[in-house]
Amino acid sequence: MKEIQKKILSFRDERDWKKYHNEKDLAISISLEASELLENFQWKTTEEALAESRENIKDEIADILIYLIQLADKMDINIDEEVTRKLIKNAEKYPVKKKEETVK
Repeated sequence: MKEIQKKILSFRDERDWKKYHNEKDLAISISLEASELLENFQWKTTEEALAESRENIKDEIADILIYLIQLADKMDINIDEEVTRKLIKNAEKYPVKKKEETVK
């Protein structure tokens, strides 16, 4: 993950775009790109969407990640640490149930 973060931030910095990026606009951009991702699935089955729009879906996923990494950078958030923290929190909230526990 660190390598892709470096590539994204270098791309931004080489173009001197950081000065245009604020938290609000980056958050809006994440939402807009997520909406563009959803558009690929509208009124289609998952199978139809993937057959018709797989390349565009991949582009939109990449766009979301690019903006997300830039937002985390702007807010000085360590993505690796926060994802790990959130996974631990989710594991506590949603513990793994053994098969014999679920069958009653």
